[in-house]
Amino acid sequence: MAASSALRLILGSSSASRRQILSEMGYKFTLLADAILEKMKNNGMMKEIVDSQETTLMITADQVVVHDGVIREKPSTPEEARKFIKGYSESHAATIGSVLVTNVKTGARKEGWDKAEVYFHKIPDEVVESLIEEGDVFYVAGGLLVEHPLTSPLVEAIVGTIDSVMGLPKALTEKLIKESLSEQ
Repeated sequence: MAASSALRLILGSSSASRRQILSEMGYKFTLLADAILEKMKNNGMMKEIVDSQETTLMITADQVVVHDGVIREKPSTPEEARKFIKGYSESHAATIGSVLVTNVKTGARKEGWDKAEVYFHKIPDEVVESLIEEGDVFYVAGGLLVEHPLTSPLVEAIVGTIDSVMGLPKALTEKLIKESLSEQ
């Protein structure tokens, strides 16, 4: 869907992957995070939105990784990251992500979830150590970086979509945006 001039999008996430995916979808957006609506009320932005003819939608999302029946969030130590990544070697993990689209003016919300699975070949120890040293694994659920140049060749298969694995499923997000716009 092409971005509409009567539509303003706010991405309530600091995730680089989510910014990339929303841009790929053709949307222009403002990035805000951390107690977003409260900040908008406090700085007068809500009055601007309420008075505007634009429809303003805020997109927020969250994700966890499930491996061997255990929910994994962002690893907090190198040891935890190492355990997570080595666990994916010759195994698989599932991502479960949620998306919430809020009409900022009306407060109406549309939400949904999506699941994907990633199957890996053997992940060599040197790849694990390089990923930990680079540090990006500490900013993603389960330390799972399927799009990274070191790990993408080691992905055997993805059941679902890579954008879902990366934290913002395009089809679900587009559906929720359209549903939000149809209720104007």
